[in-house]
Amino acid sequence: MSTIVATPDSDLSLPTLPLSEILPCAIFGGLLMLLAIYFVGAEQGATSVFSGMYVHEFVHDGRHLLGFPCH
Repeated sequence: MSTIVATPDSDLSLPTLPLSEILPCAIFGGLLMLLAIYFVGAEQGATSVFSGMYVHEFVHDGRHLLGFPCH
């Protein structure tokens, strides 16, 4: 019977990403999250962007799931 012994590499390091590469994606993702929260939480009444109840009915269950009152 043979035994295999693994030796760890001493030159093993994690790659680092500079902030300048991460920042545009983080800002874009944050803006998308704010837009989603607006449509789920505030798209009705005086601040409505679209007329009618289409957006409200589309995100109705999400409003209840996140705890926003709607009726």
